Amino acid sequence: MKIIFRLVILLQVLTVNAQENSYLLIGTYTSGKSEGIYVYTFNNLTGKAQYKSKIKASNPSYISVSPGKQYVYAAFEQGSKEGGGKIGAYHFDNKTGELSFINEQPSGGDGPCFVTTDKTGKWVAEANYGGGSLSVYPIKMGGGLDAPSDFIQDNGSSTNKDRQEKAHVHSTFFSPDNKFLLVPDLGMDKVMIYNFNQQKGKLTAAAQPFAKTEDGAGPRHLIFSPNSKYVYLMQELSGVVVAYKYNSGRLTVVQKISAAKPGFKGFMGSADIHVSADGKFLYCSNRGEANTITIFKINPATGKLTIAGYQSVMGDAPRNFSIDPSGNFLLVANQKTDNIIIFKRNKLTGLLTDTGNKIDVGNPVCLKWISMN
Repeated sequence: MKIIFRLVILLQVLTVNAQENSYLLIGTYTSGKSEGIYVYTFNNLTGKAQYKSKIKASNPSYISVSPGKQYVYAAFEQGSKEGGGKIGAYHFDNKTGELSFINEQPSGGDGPCFVTTDKTGKWVAEANYGGGSLSVYPIKMGGGLDAPSDFIQDNGSSTNKDRQEKAHVHSTFFSPDNKFLLVPDLGMDKVMIYNFNQQKGKLTAAAQPFAKTEDGAGPRHLIFSPNSKYVYLMQELSGVVVAYKYNSGRLTVVQKISAAKPGFKGFMGSADIHVSADGKFLYCSNRGEANTITIFKINPATGKLTIAGYQSVMGDAPRNFSIDPSGNFLLVANQKTDNIIIFKRNKLTGLLTDTGNKIDVGNPVCLKWISMN
């Protein structure tokens, strides 16, 4: 009986430890101190992180984790001078916390900056910022990438001659039902909308082929609300969040609201956007001269946003940020100050406070999570 009791206690301890800890994967630019993709363990109760492993890669600036958490895909953000952009596939070992390279494919355009996996784990979509294009890849048995099943080249421009001289595809998002792909193009001031064929990995223009934003706004990233009724778009150049009502591939504007503090006159350079798992709060990161996280409260009946607060990121150039799986913490990747600041998140107010914990890593730009088995 004593042996059985001890085994039960051990299993309970292991279960608690697994629930308390997650793996944090960090995509980076490797032009400075970084060497590739880094893996840390993160305690969801204390907000402390510990280095686990790394794998060398060239500018793995954005990464995506497969639904089964077994594979990781990375955009190697390179131009034609560096041999062109590529998309890489990795296997993730949950026991050791280590990545192992599987294969890579050409991205089909310069400067791939975003990659995402569909809900079935059978397809990967990526965005080429420099090339103004996107590709869809089949995922082979074993997690590797096959040659693209589809490729789309955007053509267009907008009013900002320095940033919108041509198309700049910035991200790719599968809808919650996996039937559509939404693609913000910063250069064209449009969110392109495609039907997604889950059997063939093909894209066709949706009934509403795009949602046009204001000239010079620069759409960058978007996020679906947890109930799938709304889409929130972060615009890089204007710093304005657009709230859309979403219905089967159709976007209808509900609200436009600035992420800037009242009286702010500088360049926002807004980047990332996320909604808390309970659907109550929306957060966005602002680079440029702002260096803040803007916090919005979401009206569940209308999807509209109201300002809840602003938080300094305590660093420079916040790119991607992420709420940990427990919802207790929000981590911000400050690219230019080579650190990730860990904030405690108040689940009732949405507000953030500095924990004093941080991760020092070169040029961090993307944060993703994998639960520990």
